[in-house]
Amino acid sequence: MNFSKRKELLFAAITASLKAGKEILEVYNSKDFEIQIKSDNSPLTIADQRAHQAIVSILDELGLPVLSEEGEHLGFEIRKNWEYCWIVDPLDGTKEFIKRNDEFTVNIALIENGTSIAGVIYVPVYKQLYFSDKELGAFRMDDIVDWSGDLDSLVGHSIALPLSQDRKSIRVVGSRSHMNQETKDFISKLQEEHDNVELISKGSSLKLCMIAEGEADVYPRYAPTMEWDIAAGHAIVSASGGKVLHLNSDDEISYNKEDLLNSWFICKREY
Repeated sequence: MNFSKRKELLFAAITASLKAGKEILEVYNSKDFEIQIKSDNSPLTIADQRAHQAIVSILDELGLPVLSEEGEHLGFEIRKNWEYCWIVDPLDGTKEFIKRNDEFTVNIALIENGTSIAGVIYVPVYKQLYFSDKELGAFRMDDIVDWSGDLDSLVGHSIALPLSQDRKSIRVVGSRSHMNQETKDFISKLQEEHDNVELISKGSSLKLCMIAEGEADVYPRYAPTMEWDIAAGHAIVSASGGKVLHLNSDDEISYNKEDLLNSWFICKREY
């Protein structure tokens, strides 16, 4: 797939993420909403479903298959033949959404033969858009709810990632919901090796965004995630110069696998 085609697809994914963000905020700003529990014990709201519909209404027109958390999950015998596909989490951080702490996102990734090559993360409450392509680079656009221009004009109004940093500390970002013993041990080891280690807690794929920005140096994940939780963030991190590696390995996490559950991983920049 050439660069021009990827730009077209990326811009469609950006449009879809903004549309999903509007649907999510409409539910979020209402007085109350029903919460269902899925078979894996994770929560589901009408916002997840409305965001999914908003996204697939755009992506389905582009001719590539969509693997969405809230969609139908086809068997690997079919999926293994996909050279390209979308991996989508219409509302990443449903627990944060329910807690109303604002730290939830829309995640859309373009996958090429198992590699996440372009990503979009939209943060509806913050009105922040993160997006990337493997050749274009990684960017953040602030205060965005709509965009009437094209991708090139959006890039021109956006901030290139990573941001310049002026700090001496090693900054670790972790999950609000999964601070387990393995993570604590990882942080303790870092503290033995470095004089100044800070810990920051964030929800959803915002942790990956912080690595892409350079606002954090390392995100250790010793807990389960699904492909749609990190695929978009992985593309943005990669385009900003970071990596998302299998734990204790130099191999990058891959996507559209037979098992959609990720292994434990480390997302990091040089530190």
